[in-house]
Amino acid sequence: MSGIDTTGQIGVIGAGTMGAGIAQLAAAAGHEVLLYDAVGGAADTGRARVAEGLEKLVSRGKMTAEAVEALVGRIRVAADLSDFRGVALVVEAIVEKLEVKRAVFAELEGIVGPEAILASNTSSISVTSIARDLEHPERVVGMHFFNPAPIMKLVEVISGVATAPGVAQRVFDTAEAWGKVAVHAKSTPGFIVNRVARPYYAEALRLLEEQVADPATLDALLTEGGGFRMGPFTLMDLIGHDVNYAVSQSVFDAYYQEPRFRPSQIQLELVNAGRLGRKSGRGFYDYGTGAEAPAPRTETAEGTGAEGFALGEPGEIDGVRILPSDGRRARAVATAEGAPAIVHDLIVPGETTRLGFAASPDVPEAAIARFVATLAAQGIAATHLPDWPGLVVLRTVAMLANEGFEAVMQGVADAGAVDAAMRHGVNYPRGPIGWAREIGLGRVVATLDHIHALTGDPRYRASLALRIAAEDAA
Repeated sequence: MSGIDTTGQIGVIGAGTMGAGIAQLAAAAGHEVLLYDAVGGAADTGRARVAEGLEKLVSRGKMTAEAVEALVGRIRVAADLSDFRGVALVVEAIVEKLEVKRAVFAELEGIVGPEAILASNTSSISVTSIARDLEHPERVVGMHFFNPAPIMKLVEVISGVATAPGVAQRVFDTAEAWGKVAVHAKSTPGFIVNRVARPYYAEALRLLEEQVADPATLDALLTEGGGFRMGPFTLMDLIGHDVNYAVSQSVFDAYYQEPRFRPSQIQLELVNAGRLGRKSGRGFYDYGTGAEAPAPRTETAEGTGAEGFALGEPGEIDGVRILPSDGRRARAVATAEGAPAIVHDLIVPGETTRLGFAASPDVPEAAIARFVATLAAQGIAATHLPDWPGLVVLRTVAMLANEGFEAVMQGVADAGAVDAAMRHGVNYPRGPIGWAREIGLGRVVATLDHIHALTGDPRYRASLALRIAAEDAA
């Protein structure tokens, strides 16, 4: 099986940011592209926007003027859908409304040839539902690009119930030929990325609700501590709280109010207040002129650090046990160890420059100061957190891994696809399933079990697939 070669014409419906980006991508791969939009003049505007964006690359020496002229010249504006008669692949990138998409595909089915593939760039609508009323639903597939399409590496290739395996594979191969990282997925709510990413937002919001830390501190712990490119609160402000909350609510409803996907009242209140993030000027952070970015909570290093202390392994400073978190509170660890205890968050080799920690009530302030100084000597900022189960990075990564294992168990995608999707679709430093194996599956399960036992919240129950994998790895 191979992708559509460059002699195959590509049709793109919808000339907004995503549609124009897909047209640019296909043209860059050498295809002739037909760009159509039902709004008069929108396709011309989309094509002009592509040209304008590429001219900036010329000014920076990234492309030649001749190459830009050739690429834009391969994008033609279609006057009507009837112009799509000879295309090999249509990619629809219009409004996220099921009935509108069904109507467009029904019209296309009477225009394109019998071998043409009909793809939807939907990020949330069931591919099975889109194809339901067509005479040939087997040629309908999801081809979900990430914004901006010419830059973001991932394409989720989504198979509905009726999608022919050969059709999905041909779209997969085409995406790879266009320089993308393609992954196969089953048509289920959220597909891979929008499902597996939910805990990144949900746990941050839950930690804020539980008053463990403020947004700036939680963002810093996950970026400087966990290696994530952008903290969850900064990211939600960028996406827009109306959009992010709507996706969370949609996935929650689609999975019959599964507790893992429960939306946040804090985020709903931001939406109610019109504080939607960057686009409104205020969300969790203030983006107004002169507004200062809040600083994360950071402990000062006083005293002398401990010699020969190996961070990440069980150790001791001044009679205080120092251990990596396994989800238990420091108080419980101190009881089990028979000595005062400090537990610290997950350490990501090569990434961690900030570390959250909690101390049992009997840890002397001097020992905490020495621990902070020990971290500072290794170039790591310290954040003293309340004695809370799972802390921040470990709790978040455990929940991401849990969702990844659950998706694999349900046949949404295989483990490699889940990890690739999260690395290339949302730029996670590691795929959650591979990351869990690095941490140790037993530790991940223990973390979830300890949080579940303390909270009684079913959102923290370990996936059967994760639990079995941990047993098999033991």
